Amino acid sequence: MNEMIKLLTTRRSAKPAMLSEPGPSAAELETILTCAARVPDHKMVVPFRFIVFEGEARRRLGEVLARVVAEEEKEPPSEVRLETERTRFLHAPLVVAVVNCVRPTPGAPELEQVLSCGAAAFNLCLAANAFGYASCWLTGWAAFSPGVARALGLGEGERIAGFVHVGTARERQAERPRPDLARIVSRWDG
Repeated sequence: MNEMIKLLTTRRSAKPAMLSEPGPSAAELETILTCAARVPDHKMVVPFRFIVFEGEARRRLGEVLARVVAEEEKEPPSEVRLETERTRFLHAPLVVAVVNCVRPTPGAPELEQVLSCGAAAFNLCLAANAFGYASCWLTGWAAFSPGVARALGLGEGERIAGFVHVGTARERQAERPRPDLARIVSRWDG
């Protein structure tokens, strides 16, 4: 079987808690991000950007999350919740925030720009998988938090499409049910 087809038919997201060192080298990360940016992009708007978190930056991001959740939650969060936020990005050695940057552009509707960003996030996952790393694309509350957006320097029209966690899987994820093609494919004949 062609290696690309094998990758596409067997890939599986790995839960961040199942990821550990090692992560991609600097050269591998550059290639992964290059692949991530090579997606359909009508009018060449480049409606995405990447924020990379490695090493201590992951711990500092966790401190931001703990502070922001305490500010944004209606009820004061428990110490367990605060610790969960402090350690949220410490499992995988690499976390990349994929930021959607919608830019009003004639001929490039917002939906196309959102889809292009989604393709960039998934290409990031696939490129990491091609190097032998496991990955997981998650959103969670932090992707929708105004406080997190401010802390990460998101500008007007920018929002987090997700956080992609990349590392070495400590164990293989069990397969999960996939869509039955007979239920989701139709043929139109006019």
